[in-house]
Amino acid sequence: MSDVIYREAVRADLPTVIALLADDVLGKARDFTEVDEAYEKAFAAIDADRRNQLIVAEQDGELVGCLQITYIPGLGRHGSERSLIESVRVRSDRRGQGLGRDLMTWAVDQARQRGCALVQLTTDKTRDDAHRFYLSLGFVASHEGMKLAL
Repeated sequence: MSDVIYREAVRADLPTVIALLADDVLGKARDFTEVDEAYEKAFAAIDADRRNQLIVAEQDGELVGCLQITYIPGLGRHGSERSLIESVRVRSDRRGQGLGRDLMTWAVDQARQRGCALVQLTTDKTRDDAHRFYLSLGFVASHEGMKLAL
């Protein structure tokens, strides 16, 4: 496997990123594959916010993975910043080859270099494979997350 480059997404990456988000059992039910105004607006907001990064994994000139990192300031943990990782996806034909592990390791290293006290993420309760994956990376299921759809 050739080297993977991790970089911030640019607008031209948006169609591939939303295709990655939709290329998933749960994503098919909540994401679209066409760039529309909502995706354009969301990308612009992420791109403009210094505490947000939309990261893509590029291999052999193709986007093969993505994730979003949000850095959250807080008073807890003695005023520490934390890193929130969401929307982790690896292209279906590249899964099982270690790319997800490398992508997550890279993201955790970014948080560590930034001085974050912890990295957190949420994962749907139905994603048993994802739970095993995150546990294998050292994450601990220490809290119960809750969401309120609006």
